[in-house]
Amino acid sequence: MAKAHALLAFITAAWLVPAGAAPERMIEKQGVVGAPIGEVWKAWTTSEGVKSFFAPDANVEARSGGPFEIYMNPYAPTGMKGADDMRVLAVQEPGMISFTWNAPPSQPEIRAQRTVVIVRLRPVDEKNTEVTIHHLGWGEGEKWDATYAYFDRAWGNVVANLQKRFREGPIDFKPFLDQLKGRDPGKQ
Repeated sequence: MAKAHALLAFITAAWLVPAGAAPERMIEKQGVVGAPIGEVWKAWTTSEGVKSFFAPDANVEARSGGPFEIYMNPYAPTGMKGADDMRVLAVQEPGMISFTWNAPPSQPEIRAQRTVVIVRLRPVDEKNTEVTIHHLGWGEGEKWDATYAYFDRAWGNVVANLQKRFREGPIDFKPFLDQLKGRDPGKQ
């Protein structure tokens, strides 16, 4: 993996990036999950799977152009639930799914834009799967920097939740949902 990154950096620096321009900014998170690749694939590519580790609700269809909607707050108005109206870009079962992504509702100027997330799975052995998340397509400026920092933390939490899901069982989002229900509806 390190050799591939070094080669990509060299190619980007030498041929793809104009003189004086910075290479593409990208978040990369990686972890090993204690489950076979087929099970990890289902976790990422089905609504039920996503609800077992990522968010309390989801609408996922693993096909090019299909929805990849992750609802962090299913009680919020349409368009403010989380990753509303995101789309699957490519599917290569069982090793890769990519999709569009947006910023949280608290960052409306950046939320109107779309970035790209690529999730790659690789079997380590029959019982373990390496998961790598790449998030790219970042703009420039303070607001983009804040969004980048937010997702640099968030994707690490997603990987940790996925590992926990296969170690301890599906994440129980009920306490989180109960907190959301108690909020003032005007502030959701």
